[in-house]
Amino acid sequence: MDIKRIIENENLTIDKNNIFYDEPMIKHTSFKVGGPADCFLKVRDIEELKNILELIKKYNISYVVFGNGSNMIVRDKGYRGIVIKIDINKFELIEENDEQKLIVGAGNKISEVAQKLLREELSGFEELSGIPGTIGGAIKMNAGAHGKEIKDIIECVTVMKTNGDIEEILNKDLEFEYRSSNIQKNKYIVLEAKFILQKGTSEDIKKKMDEYKKYRIEKQPIEYPSAGSTFKRGDGYITAKLIDDAGLKGYTIGGAKVSEKHAGFVINKGGATAKEILQLIQYIKDTIKEKFGVDIALEVEVIGEE
Repeated sequence: MDIKRIIENENLTIDKNNIFYDEPMIKHTSFKVGGPADCFLKVRDIEELKNILELIKKYNISYVVFGNGSNMIVRDKGYRGIVIKIDINKFELIEENDEQKLIVGAGNKISEVAQKLLREELSGFEELSGIPGTIGGAIKMNAGAHGKEIKDIIECVTVMKTNGDIEEILNKDLEFEYRSSNIQKNKYIVLEAKFILQKGTSEDIKKKMDEYKKYRIEKQPIEYPSAGSTFKRGDGYITAKLIDDAGLKGYTIGGAKVSEKHAGFVINKGGATAKEILQLIQYIKDTIKEKFGVDIALEVEVIGEE
């Protein structure tokens, strides 16, 4: 299927400057690995998204929705289809029923939202401030840090369904669980969300954010490309501790390595391929199963051709 020809022959509303063909996904993933996507396009608003979903349905094209690429491994042969990067940005503060609320776009980066809320002296987002993804990606997987998950401050989420319909879904109906939601299960695309926050002081908010930043610098290998925590927390066990107890800290396959700073992180120590990272992940899973009888689950999404 010639996706380039299809797109160029269709009357898309998307700016041609935001459409890229044979785009190396190494440029768009925090792991810094991945072969080329047939097409990579940035969607800036709802109409553009509807437009591309209609084209995808018409021609039965494979697609995947991307945020900041911070929880994704793209295999070395790349992705056959369209990668849709959600670049819908919004930042609107309102007061509703005596509560401080934020309406924010799916494409907004979490770190930038945190800085804006600091300036506005609004609290409740501090624990999440170091998550390297976008709002949409964080909601989809119910990202969390320092004892707080994004579900804890969400009132509702506006999504687009695969048929192009738009719906506002309340928190209670999103079926949030540890690192999952029905947004994943139903393949909804997050457009924006409304958060409930509290008034605070810049001093208190900054102090918390600085503490969390210091913790990340000391405890996590943020100086290397990675996708954050590679495996999900277990039921009754700490996955990183099992990996450490298995003696796997520092274990290396090619350019992929189990971090010596935090065993829960697989890192790209330099020049790693997706294949090496996935081989290391499988070796870790096999070793933990053999030593402790536990099947550990991957937190990172893997896409693309073998």
